[in-house]
Amino acid sequence: MIKRWDVVTIGNLSRNHYWGEPDNRALRAPLSTSTLITGDGWRLLVDPPYADGLQMAEELNRRTGLHLGDVTHVFITHGHGDHHAGLKHFTDATWLAAPAVANALNESNVYNLSIGPAEGRLLDDLEILPTPGHTPDHHSLRFECEGAAIVVAGDAVMTRDFWRDRKGFFNSADFEQVTLTMGHLADLARVIVPGHDNYFVV
Repeated sequence: MIKRWDVVTIGNLSRNHYWGEPDNRALRAPLSTSTLITGDGWRLLVDPPYADGLQMAEELNRRTGLHLGDVTHVFITHGHGDHHAGLKHFTDATWLAAPAVANALNESNVYNLSIGPAEGRLLDDLEILPTPGHTPDHHSLRFECEGAAIVVAGDAVMTRDFWRDRKGFFNSADFEQVTLTMGHLADLARVIVPGHDNYFVV
C-alpha cells in the first residue's frame, strides 16, 4: 500500500520552445523532477537530480523532513545524466532501473555501486511501465494512492505543455513513439508527474 508521494524537486528544461526559446542553445542547466514514494517499510526516490551532495540532502529534507539515509530505494527512469546525477549520494539505498537502463549505466562505470535490474512490479505496489520514445529504454512508474492512479513519467512527458500537444523534446529518440506513449499513459493515469515540471491532473 502506497502511503503518500511527494514531489521533491520541480524540474526545468535547459531550453523550452513553449517559452519562445530556441532548441539549438541551452539557456539554463536542466533539472529533473524527482519524486519520493512512501510505502510500508520503504521509501523510494525517482530520478535524484543534484550532483552536489549537500544540495541533494537539503532539498530532500526541505521537502520531506528526511535525510539521505532514510531513502531505501532509488529508481532511475532512463540514462540521461540529469536524472541520476544524485544517485551517488544514496549509498545506503538499493539502486534500481529497468534492465537495459541498469546495464548501460553499470557498463559506463559511472558509479562504484551497481544498479539492479527491475521489471514488472516493484515493492509489490509499483508497476514498471515501458515508456519508449524519449529514449528506447525509458521506463516510468505507476501506482495507486488515495483513489487516484499516479504515473511518475520521467521524460516520457517533459512538461504539461508537451503533454498537451503530445510532443517530444528536441532530443527525443523517436518522436512518433513519444506521441504513442503519451496516448497510452492518458489511459492509465489520473495524475502525471513529468520529467521537468510539476505534477498535473489529466
